[in-house]
Amino acid sequence: MRVVTMLAQVDEQKCNGCSTCKKICPTLAIEIVNKKSVVDGDKCRGCGNCNQRCPEGAVIMVKREEPFTVYVDPQTVSREKIEEICQKARINPEQIICYCTTTRAEEVAAAIIKGADSPEQISLQTGIRTGCKVECIQPILRLLEAAGVTPKRPDGYQWYGRTPTVWEISDAVKEKYSQRGFYFDEDIKLLDEVAKIERKGAK
Repeated sequence: MRVVTMLAQVDEQKCNGCSTCKKICPTLAIEIVNKKSVVDGDKCRGCGNCNQRCPEGAVIMVKREEPFTVYVDPQTVSREKIEEICQKARINPEQIICYCTTTRAEEVAAAIIKGADSPEQISLQTGIRTGCKVECIQPILRLLEAAGVTPKRPDGYQWYGRTPTVWEISDAVKEKYSQRGFYFDEDIKLLDEVAKIERKGAK
């Protein structure tokens, strides 16, 4: 659960419409209008990416007058469907996949079940990817893929493609590096066990 307390604001005197902020916003909250950046306050999750990357220093972060919470309750959708998506992605439903916002896989799966079909929509609904904005794109893409969703990549630098997992490493690579201290099969066995850990209290 993430409480959004900040909002990006643009100083039009400094903004030159370069669109850097638009290209790095994880929720697509910024558009360029008449060669100036315009922030959609309803979409902004206060991550500060635009503020940190603006080459002109034209974006400032201000406190919201009315903070709000973004969260998708996993209990509002089928637990069976959540577990199906997570197991297919080989991620435990209770696993934290975004440490910046402590978002768990089950919440992202719930958002997907409710209709979120892109990392940007998932970020809007859960707040995931509004901390460091880097590491958690991988589990998001894996969960979308597990749900049969192929998101359209936005025009910018919001995310890169999904990288291979340990389950996808070829036998040739395993054999090549097995003598160099890599234990792929042991890793796979351990990760499979982690993904199958039962929910507390489950029978």
